[in-house]
Amino acid sequence: MNEYLTTKELAELLRVKERKVYDLVASGEVPCTRATGKLLFPRKAIDEWLASNVTQPAMPARRPLIMVGSHDPLLEWALRASRCGLASYFDSSLDGLDRFADREGIATGLHVYDAVTDSWNKAAVETRFGHSPVVLVEWARRARGIIVRTQTQGEYTDLGSLSGKAVVPRQAGAGSQILLESLLQQRQIDPASVNWTTAAPSEVDAVIEVVEGRADATFGLAMLASQHRLGFVPVVDERYDVLVDRREWFEPTWQSLIGFCRGAEFRSYAEELAGYDIGGQFDVHFNGAG
Repeated sequence: MNEYLTTKELAELLRVKERKVYDLVASGEVPCTRATGKLLFPRKAIDEWLASNVTQPAMPARRPLIMVGSHDPLLEWALRASRCGLASYFDSSLDGLDRFADREGIATGLHVYDAVTDSWNKAAVETRFGHSPVVLVEWARRARGIIVRTQTQGEYTDLGSLSGKAVVPRQAGAGSQILLESLLQQRQIDPASVNWTTAAPSEVDAVIEVVEGRADATFGLAMLASQHRLGFVPVVDERYDVLVDRREWFEPTWQSLIGFCRGAEFRSYAEELAGYDIGGQFDVHFNGAG
């Protein structure tokens, strides 16, 4: 094998016309020699020049260490108590999915009911992240129902009892509001029969409206009713899941949270919460193909 390439040979190697080789020489981009009175190109130098111009695919930037999505009281406590290093921005289930898609957090919490499949969360995740490196795991099952003041609890038996009452809704993207609207439709209850107040930005805010007497009821968690000493009429058991970036699952931050959740302190705290069942915690409900 010759140690030097001719102009024609280099053009064939680069799959360009000879005129392009002369342009590269004129601009000083390609290594060459004129020692023999004509252009020659040292093969070793050409190999090094080609290698130095290889473009590596850019790795996506690491996601920020933030938990987004729907608020869950047990999860919020675990993030603090574990000192795993995860910050949180809780707004709603659908907001969390949008932020997760935009890589604004390593995980998002959600409880989105799909009436077509009568299931939780998988349909919403599979539609958007079916070919992404993500995993959907169970966090907890939670009792949800009508939260009212204890002195009026006798007036409520089911969702039909909300007709004519001042009820605090949640914003449109909240899992609880999606579920409530679906249940009202299934049970043929006209939403217009309910006196909806201003939407609350969180479940706690909705409960406070009932505590302060500015509303008759809200559709919330048994745990919050118990915490605020309010009446509770159970309606449904829902599943709150966490969607996690698969790469981040194995990083120290997420592993630290998992380790804490397997410990006695977490288990003891969870057992004290009304309406919580963590028997299936971290069971996988969807694994993306990416």
